Amino acid sequence: MIAEVRDRSGGGNGSAGMHQQGSMLDGIRVMDFSTGVAGPYAAKLLADAGAEVVKVESGEGDPVRRWSATRAGFEGDSALFQFLNASKRGILGHPGDPEVEELVATADVVVESFPAGRGTGRAWAKRHPHLVVLSVTPYGQDGPLASHPFTEYTVQAQSGAIACRGRPDQPPIHAGGGIADWTAGAYAGPAVLSCLLRARRTGHGEYIDLAVADVIGIAATTFSDLAHSMRGGGHDFDRVARSVEAPSIEPAADGWVGFNTNTALQYQGFVLMIERPDLIDTEWSQIGVRASRLDEWNSMVHPWTSRHTVAQIIEAASELRVPVAEVNDGCTVLDNEQFAARGVFVPNPGGFLQPRPPYLMNDAGEPRPASPAPRLGEHTASVPPRPRPEPPPLARDPDGGPEPLLSGRDPDGGPEPLLSGRAPDGGPEPLLSGRAPDGGPERPLAGIRVVDLTSWWAGPSATGTLAMLGADVIHIESTGHPDGMRMTGFMFGTEDWWEWGSMYVAVNSNKRGLTLDLDTEAGLNLLWRLIDGADAVVENFSPRVTEKWGLSWEAISARNPRLVFMRMPAFGLSGPWRERVGFAQTMEQLTGMAWVTGHSYDQPRIMRGPCDPIAGMHGAYALLLGLAVRERTGRGVFVESTMVEAALNCSAEQIVEYTAYGNVMQRAGNRGPYAAPQGLYPCRSHEQSHERWLALAVATDEQWRALVEVLGAPEWADRPEYATDAGRREGHDALDAGLSAWAAEHDLEDAVTRLVSAGVPAAPAWDPRLQSEHPQFVHRGLFETVEHPVVGTHPVPGMPYRFASVDRWITSPSPTLGRHNHEILTELGLSPDEIARLEADQIIGTRPKGL
Repeated sequence: MIAEVRDRSGGGNGSAGMHQQGSMLDGIRVMDFSTGVAGPYAAKLLADAGAEVVKVESGEGDPVRRWSATRAGFEGDSALFQFLNASKRGILGHPGDPEVEELVATADVVVESFPAGRGTGRAWAKRHPHLVVLSVTPYGQDGPLASHPFTEYTVQAQSGAIACRGRPDQPPIHAGGGIADWTAGAYAGPAVLSCLLRARRTGHGEYIDLAVADVIGIAATTFSDLAHSMRGGGHDFDRVARSVEAPSIEPAADGWVGFNTNTALQYQGFVLMIERPDLIDTEWSQIGVRASRLDEWNSMVHPWTSRHTVAQIIEAASELRVPVAEVNDGCTVLDNEQFAARGVFVPNPGGFLQPRPPYLMNDAGEPRPASPAPRLGEHTASVPPRPRPEPPPLARDPDGGPEPLLSGRDPDGGPEPLLSGRAPDGGPEPLLSGRAPDGGPERPLAGIRVVDLTSWWAGPSATGTLAMLGADVIHIESTGHPDGMRMTGFMFGTEDWWEWGSMYVAVNSNKRGLTLDLDTEAGLNLLWRLIDGADAVVENFSPRVTEKWGLSWEAISARNPRLVFMRMPAFGLSGPWRERVGFAQTMEQLTGMAWVTGHSYDQPRIMRGPCDPIAGMHGAYALLLGLAVRERTGRGVFVESTMVEAALNCSAEQIVEYTAYGNVMQRAGNRGPYAAPQGLYPCRSHEQSHERWLALAVATDEQWRALVEVLGAPEWADRPEYATDAGRREGHDALDAGLSAWAAEHDLEDAVTRLVSAGVPAAPAWDPRLQSEHPQFVHRGLFETVEHPVVGTHPVPGMPYRFASVDRWITSPSPTLGRHNHEILTELGLSPDEIARLEADQIIGTRPKGL
């Protein structure tokens, strides 16, 4: 298989003049004590960027060394381990060993996944104030669930990320491929790197307590809790929490093809494609109608899609600018023409293919060749301690003067522009400065200014993360084309419905909002003035839109040589798919994520969410790498962070399983490769309209024995053939039947309590509409009460990690349309009369045009 797939890596190399990776973090040392996926993936992000990562193991080492999702036989270390740990060094040791403690004391970053409550990471952070310490656990370091037995599946259930997915007439389904752990690793990236940049400037480290449940609760529930609160809240539900999109994945003559219709124009294009123009101005244009009458809708769609091949449908949909993609698995994804043209799949030193890092950057230095993942303890005697890290000398400004690279000083060497975030009259800094209320260290990105030209979820989640981390982010829209996610508010039916998009409200906290008509000379001139005083510009329009405005790297860097310009295209700035539009649904269909999600008796199903924040977190991380390069060189860089390639990195397990072993991972409903039995079982309910699902997963033989004891050792369970994982997989159907009968006789809370007390991973499939009431989320303060000037006061999620230096993440609500027009334009030096003329000419405004 390895020889067969070598030529499928393609001959492309991405965008001309761009590097796949480089030594952006040269000189940084990371001690990686983590196991599994989330922590090692976070450390991999650092290794890919040139950091020296030392993996510390004990005993038999990271269990992933022996793991294959398809139960492949192999010698040595698994392909997944080699993907996650390439370019790292490996030593044997334990916390407390003098040699290990000396290495920790002189490192820059520590990543660990020790059991919650152990306190090792927190102690290191206190003992060595310069250190950035990332602790990754399922539920966080403390709280009512912190010590619960778990698997990735039960974490999804607790977070609300299972109950929201699937057809209402079928059991809910989890998102496959271990996506919670991969997404957690991606979220860790910008948190760690922003704190590292601050530590290198100031000597102030950070303790980061990341919870996987918090991550997937944000990334995979489409902010159902906030939407429910905005509708009035309460517990009186007339329907289940789950639904599926329509159209989505549909049958073709030769496979499956995926769509999404996030906008009215995309819906119109879709019904024109299936030759049903009569459906345009009808009730079928409403998302809720299609979801609630799914079989009737499918009866109108499937006759057309089933008569055409995937290739024919993709061509027809693309002509109408309807987001579309083939639905791939770990084998067929390798044949995609866009990935081949861009050279996305590269050889791992272990002899299989993997996706490259999902960003490209100019002027980042030559890429460091990947080295093989370390054998267990391979470098134990060859990793010496080093002097304690010192803040680096300040880089020089391009004009020759010394300057802190994060100061935000105007590139001409003059005083700070008014966009610094201080009040124009010299008054106190607003909350967006990021300064800790107790006088502690500022948020990591305090002083950074970002011009945010993004919309929907992927781009705004990147810039939203930067805002949470302390940057002054100015979100730019126009009254003619507001942020598309804002426009989903029409479903609330309020007078000012464009302010009621719940996902917009959730993603854009801590930003300032400005409207500019960029199709006018006046609007574009104002944008350039903003760019002159910014540290970064981020955009995620289709390539032709940005280029229409003349926002090229050459033009931007000529105006502001220190600026980092990041573009976040769906498929990349090169290749045959360059001009295609794509959303999270498209990426889940194209990269294999949908292939491993869904009941085995049904079709592939999209995950509905994770790909947007996955793209956003990789984008935020890539931008911070750009700032790291600027800190070293004094000059800005151009960054290309591609949405689909971020998704490929978080579905890499399918690719490495196929190219290493020839095995294709499959969907299996609520079963999975990590535990058996694993599934959802309906418990007794006192109200017929309320579903009560028990999520259970047995990952070890010890857990199985404990489960049998809780069940009372019935004959159907207490059988010798079930003593092993292989036997339980063989008898999964019979076990499901027995567990379903047992669960039906028990209340959900009682069942979970008994199982967890016995050490069996179990959880309720929590209703995502009630996330903010979950005791664990309440304990961690994941949801913060935010007063919005239009939609009212609601619980809004902050970040899925806690910093020792931050008490509260959200300092201001998402901006209403044009909320900060006067403030920002005054900072640019415009007079009240000039601002009034801009309003009269509709260059700026606070209502969508035509409303």
